[in-house]
Amino acid sequence: MTKEDVMEAAKKAKEAGSTRFCMGAAWRDTVGRKTNFNQILDYVKEIRDMGMEVCCTLGMLEKQQAQELKKAGLTAYNHNLDTSREYYPHIITTRTYDERLKTLEYVREAGINVCSGGIIGLGEAEEDRVGLLHTLATLPTHPESVPINALLAVKGTPLQDQKPVEIWEMIRMIATARIVMPKAMVRLSAGRVRFSMPEQGLCFLAGANSIFTGEKLLTTPNNDFDADQLMFKVLGLIPKAPSFPEDEKDLLTRKMSEVVSSSG
Repeated sequence: MTKEDVMEAAKKAKEAGSTRFCMGAAWRDTVGRKTNFNQILDYVKEIRDMGMEVCCTLGMLEKQQAQELKKAGLTAYNHNLDTSREYYPHIITTRTYDERLKTLEYVREAGINVCSGGIIGLGEAEEDRVGLLHTLATLPTHPESVPINALLAVKGTPLQDQKPVEIWEMIRMIATARIVMPKAMVRLSAGRVRFSMPEQGLCFLAGANSIFTGEKLLTTPNNDFDADQLMFKVLGLIPKAPSFPEDEKDLLTRKMSEVVSSSG
């Protein structure tokens, strides 16, 4: 995407009421992508200047890159574990489970919020769902965001014939995430396009307190914006205001004080 396309998308997201803008790239890692990576650093800075939080998912990071993203103002980094350690090799062979955990470690050390969850409906057992949540809940610090995705089977892929996830499976996963990671933003993510408004309402009652909005979630369809607006209205859900790091809060407080002082 061009810079103009990205900035236009960010502008539309803010106008629609989004407090965080997420950017993703289909990379295994960021090694050898210096030009691309520098462009993303610029995007992060400009979108933060628009008053929104910024999240990226770019694959595996090196320690220095995590520090550069923090310096640019990145709010959060998404790097899902996807499933349990035991079931992981059945789904992913391009990177190891420990490599994923190492990226989360670099992100945390850089002072960036961690966004990490998984996908249910991959053919895993219930024990694997427990394993995923156990891994996340026993990290040195709980992820600030935990996306719970339900597989949307894509024709032509090895998982095209997987049975669709039932709403009760989604609810149990969300409720368990809420119990074991009580302060996390549990995000009702990919797959909710298959769920009705009452079903999504049950997910919120079970503990979900965030959604991803937008035309697509990577390569799969997402709910229509107007439908989400209607759902928020019907369920009485109120969007939260964007948050800022402590140093930015201090700066805003000082500026407010200067304004008050100058006006007497």
